This record gives sequence, C-alpha cells and structure tokens, in this order.
Amino acid sequence: MVQWRGRRQSSNVIDVRGNKGKVALGCGPILIVILGLLFGVDLTQIAALLGGGQTAQVEQAPGNTGPQDEAGEFVSVILADMEQTWGAIFQRAGQRYQEPELVLFSDRVQSACGMAGAAVGPFYCPNDQRVYLDLSFFRQLQQLGASGDFAVAYVVAHEVGHHVQNLEGTLSAVDRRKRQVSQAEANALSVRTELQADCYAGIWAHYAESERDLLETGDIQEGIDAASAVGDDYLQQRAGQSPVQESFTHGTSAQRVQAFQTGLRTGDVGACDTFADLR
Repeated sequence: MVQWRGRRQSSNVIDVRGNKGKVALGCGPILIVILGLLFGVDLTQIAALLGGGQTAQVEQAPGNTGPQDEAGEFVSVILADMEQTWGAIFQRAGQRYQEPELVLFSDRVQSACGMAGAAVGPFYCPNDQRVYLDLSFFRQLQQLGASGDFAVAYVVAHEVGHHVQNLEGTLSAVDRRKRQVSQAEANALSVRTELQADCYAGIWAHYAESERDLLETGDIQEGIDAASAVGDDYLQQRAGQSPVQESFTHGTSAQRVQAFQTGLRTGDVGACDTFADLR
C-alpha cells in the first residue's frame, strides 16, 4: 500500500465533484472505451451525446482547499509527489517545471479540449494544461484486473507524463505529423506517445521508491497490472475481437509494461525516447 498519509497535498487539485446528474451509458463505460479503441471513435463526442447529466464547469475558486475525502486526498498527495519529481528533473536540466492542475469531476466536465464524460476515462488536455479524472474510472479498472491504490497512482502519473510531453513540445510535434500521414501511421505515432507517457510514469515511481519511501512491496506489481490491463490487445480480446495491430493507439500490454519498467529501472528521461529512430 502506498504510504501517502501525512504527506503534503498539492495545491493544484480542483474538485468540482458533486453534480449528481447521471450520464446514461446503456452499454457501460468500459464497453464504450473498448469500442473507441477498436474503431477510433471520438470518445468525448460519444460521452456528450449519451449523457443527460449535469456538466461541471471548471473554475479555480479563491482559497481553494482541495478535496476533503480520502480518495481525493490520496490523488492530491500523489500529484504533489509528482510535482517534486518533475520539478527536480527539470531543474537539473536548467528549466522550470510548470505544474499542471488536476480536476476531479463527476459524470462529465467541460475542458478546453471539449466536453468529456466519465466514459472517456482520465485524460490530459494540453489546451489548459489540466489532467481530468473521474474517480469512478478506477472501479472499471478493477474489472479489467488492476486493483490497489498504486494502480490509481500509475494512471495519474501517466497523464502527468502527457503534461511533460506537452512542455517538451512532443504533443504538438506528433499532432502536426499525424496530419501528414495515413491513419495506420498516425495510430503508430499515438502508440509511441502513450508508451513514452508510461515510461515517464515509471520515472516518477523510480524516485518515489528510491528517494521518498512512498511505495511498499506489491505496489509496483499493481502498476504493472494496471499497465497490462490497458493494453490494446487485451482490450480488443475482451471485446471478443482478434487484436489488429494497425488499429492500436496505446500499445500492447507487453509494450506498456516494458515502457513503465524502463522508466522505473533507469529514472532517466533519455531512456524514454520512443521517437529516437524517427529523427
């Protein structure tokens, strides 16, 4: 179990949960996600069309005190630890780390990247540099075989990894490249992007374990299980389909586990360069 109690919480968590309207997803959030992975559907638009619930509008309230429940406080502590890790890494490189905000929402939320529902799962929006998270996602993650609090931490670390990619200019460069290539090639670029974010999640775990004793025996295995549970091949098989590599957008379970373990083992940003052979 992650040793998070009594540690500093981040001041960058915006809690807009509390909207009680329910998004009506007749076939279930996980099935929606799997269908999106299989067919390249815009999950944000699906969630917008299916939902009848309230949409949270995100505003940073003066004197924000952050989440008051245990789950929210856990996420806040984990985010604070990631701020410490990436702040130090950027400082060693002579740069300043711009901390992202993390928005906790229920049902659906309006982001600078559009309206999104819980079915989309956790996501990062580069337009406002915010990570968006509906904690109900982790009940679905458990159904895929990933349980434990470190599984939650891994997902947050992955999304923060996308923020690091945004600061590095990787996300914008990939987006430009995607508009110039075929769909299969664009999917392959997405895989590289996601695997690098997995590797960055491993970097955070490296320092959380080696420098701050945040992790206990078994935590890393929970992260590995989570990485494996969101592999494209595994999700397609759960949907009753034969895996189709050309449709992959996040990488296989084996690739995601390997990327996470690379960051965990090395703690080195350079070891996470999934685009080296393209330059």
